[in-house]
Amino acid sequence: MCTLIVDQGRPRWRSLGVPVGGAADRFALDIGNALVGNPPDAAALEISLNGPTLTTDSEVACVLFGAPFEMTIDGTPHEAGKTFTLHRGEELRIGGTPSGMRAYLCVRGGLQTPIILDSRSSLEPLAAGAELPCQAGILHTRHFRHDFVWNAEPRVLRVVDGTQADWFRGDAFDSQSFTVTPASNRMGLRLRGAALTPPERELESEPVCPGSVQVTREGQCIILGVDGQTIGGYPKIAQVVSADLDKLAQLRPGETIRFQRVTLAEAEALYRAKQTELREWRTRLRTAEAFAS
Repeated sequence: MCTLIVDQGRPRWRSLGVPVGGAADRFALDIGNALVGNPPDAAALEISLNGPTLTTDSEVACVLFGAPFEMTIDGTPHEAGKTFTLHRGEELRIGGTPSGMRAYLCVRGGLQTPIILDSRSSLEPLAAGAELPCQAGILHTRHFRHDFVWNAEPRVLRVVDGTQADWFRGDAFDSQSFTVTPASNRMGLRLRGAALTPPERELESEPVCPGSVQVTREGQCIILGVDGQTIGGYPKIAQVVSADLDKLAQLRPGETIRFQRVTLAEAEALYRAKQTELREWRTRLRTAEAFAS
């Protein structure tokens, strides 16, 4: 449906108006790369809702990691999150996912597409017949189980106050649930809920970033994503904390969310905890690979 080449994006070019881009779920990309022995910023395929069909002309070491997509190799089912070697001429078919939104097909050595502005992240989806250069390789089987899908409804996103939070009165933002609309993409999630009362004042365009929760003139909310613009003129009622940004990548149209306010100190603690978890998993996977080889 929408398959992109992604890495960690272009964070150093925002001063020129270039969005960050890259993987929408950086945690999933990072772990997928670690499973096949890659550095965290190696380029991979980001698959959304329904995946592509691929073949290879040599042995390629792979893993599909993230949402639990269905996949087959020459018609035989294969489990997402488990490494495998795709052999010459075999057909890898990636179907849909019953929950979540995105997963990452990582290959050992990373995809070797051209570098533009310090990144291999593509600017448009792949088309049928595309050729993806990568290194040949084989890999023993490893399996990583991680719950990327919330089990509770509504989903909860933790936020700190936005720059214009005091422009809004009452608790309408905190007390209600919002629905993710189909008019959502990597640029941002458009939400539908009881309209917030927009402030009777104008805002000059100012910097925004992924996770900024803007309120439109109609009183509806937009959460900016990794492809979101670098400046905006809507007031920002909240900011999704860094530790929860990857959750935005797995929200599907029709799902409901709520916002939970936290303090800046709590947001920093959540960020540190997530980075610690990521480092620990990288270390475990590197150690397991060393013992296996």
